[in-house]
Amino acid sequence: MLAGQGMLEGQLASRCERGLRPARHFGHDRGELVATRQIVHIDEALCDGCGACVTPCVEGAIALVDGKAKVLREELCDGAGFCLGICPTSALSVELREAPQFDALAASASHAAHAPRLLRQTCFLCGQSEEERVLLPCRRGGQSQWVCTRCLPELIHGR
Repeated sequence: MLAGQGMLEGQLASRCERGLRPARHFGHDRGELVATRQIVHIDEALCDGCGACVTPCVEGAIALVDGKAKVLREELCDGAGFCLGICPTSALSVELREAPQFDALAASASHAAHAPRLLRQTCFLCGQSEEERVLLPCRRGGQSQWVCTRCLPELIHGR
């Protein structure tokens, strides 16, 4: 049991008896701290298993399992959604729901434990790579693409 967990669970029970829903509480099945927070959701029906979302997830929360992307460890998902813009089928979204609290230490350890998983990305307008320019994910015409910061104003304002 974590320090203070018994006291916290008593306070939560009291809040629940009064009809109040706590923002954070200990999960009953695994004893982990859970919170209502943003987390990535992957629609299996839309996922084509390309794996493009795995690379932007530097925390290592997403992996391919049986040909589909899955959030394997919710505590590693920070809910930032960098994986959303790269998905060619729009299978990923961010939802607000109860999930294990984000664990920054575990995410850092996961990132350090995995070899770099880099796919070479280039700006779809000028062809420059992320080594030469800062690239941002975007969607255009139903396609997930990368655009560099130099070409972004052209994309926004036109030629």
